[in-house]
Amino acid sequence: MGIDRVFVARLAGLAVFGPDGERIGKVRDLVATLRVDASPPRVLGMVVELATRRRIFVPMLRVTTIDPGAVTLATGSVSLRRFAQRPNETLLVGQLIDARVRMVDGGEEVVVVDAAIEPTRSRDWVVGRLALRTRRHGFTRRGPIQVVPWNAVTGLSLSDRQGTAGLLAVFETMRPADVATALSELPEKRQHEVIDSLDDERLADVFEEMSESDQRALLGHLDVERAADVLEAMSPDDAADLLHELPDADADALLALMEPDESAPVRRLMSYSSDTAGGLMTPEPIILRPDATVAEALARIRNPDYPPALASMVFVCRSPSETPTGPYLGCVHAQRLLREPPSELVAGVVDAELARLTPDATLGEITRYFAAYNLVAGPVVDSEDHLLGAVTVDDVLDHLLPPDWRDRLTEPEGAPDRESDDANPEVADA
Repeated sequence: MGIDRVFVARLAGLAVFGPDGERIGKVRDLVATLRVDASPPRVLGMVVELATRRRIFVPMLRVTTIDPGAVTLATGSVSLRRFAQRPNETLLVGQLIDARVRMVDGGEEVVVVDAAIEPTRSRDWVVGRLALRTRRHGFTRRGPIQVVPWNAVTGLSLSDRQGTAGLLAVFETMRPADVATALSELPEKRQHEVIDSLDDERLADVFEEMSESDQRALLGHLDVERAADVLEAMSPDDAADLLHELPDADADALLALMEPDESAPVRRLMSYSSDTAGGLMTPEPIILRPDATVAEALARIRNPDYPPALASMVFVCRSPSETPTGPYLGCVHAQRLLREPPSELVAGVVDAELARLTPDATLGEITRYFAAYNLVAGPVVDSEDHLLGAVTVDDVLDHLLPPDWRDRLTEPEGAPDRESDDANPEVADA
């Protein structure tokens, strides 16, 4: 685009043109996504007012040129969906300018008079700098304007500008892993307010994505009955990993409060070392009897509750079909299921030759197994041919990475990208 910094107050009112010179409308504002930490927010796009007075959203990736007198888009086809602001977003002209903030150094209260957006190497734009003025008191003259980096002030993060209800609305749009990362950036008091407001299922999903230190700290905030309920809602392997981190007395107390059918698989997993196939596996893979059809198998792997790695294959066993199962017959890969007639029995397409993992297989043996057979999931079978569970590649990576790898994740952007708005059929050449 040629420009490395643009002050947003100068953009308001600029004409917006398509690549062929056709006028689309004029810039009314810019939309940025708020973050939990002090990192510069990403600019999502522009609010453009059409000749009909309708205000629409145009993603920044559609912008090819920003000149002093106009903005040019890469295409004249724009979504005509009326712009609606999302909970984790701020309008740079309408809401950021005139906001009162404090300097990190010294705590002086200042007012935002403008904001500068800057392009990144990835073609994104971020709010890199703020133009600030010291607040006037009485009839004193206005102070000089100073331009500082975004992180030189406090009071503009998502947690600063949203109450707990607002944060919960934002977190509803985010993946559990992103919520876990964002939650770790919040002050302790706000963390407790958020987890107290989440239901057990959602909190369990978030706990599964947290670092061990964050899990222990937040679990300690919950009363023991609710902590047991959250553990019940977690995957047994994740619950076992968390309980392994607690003192034996605390772990035993929580297991005693869990329902017996929920605690039983967790206890089995805890009987294995955490760095073996038995300790890493999930005891709830997709298990079918040999008389099930390919159609039934496909219906099972379509279930969005199964992670992609776990849905990559189904395991065929004789009754009982709960782990530890009856005799293990083999597995069927998802790709094979897609190539077979829906009425075919899974017994006719089972892969009985694939090597199996033993529950005491070490982490090194598991990684070599996945590399040798190009798999993302593998069966764990005991000496009596009972299927005990399945190890997935994400569990292996979790143990291969440094213990604090979750703490190093970059804070996520939050809501789904507004580029998805382009899927709206209400699109026209303006």
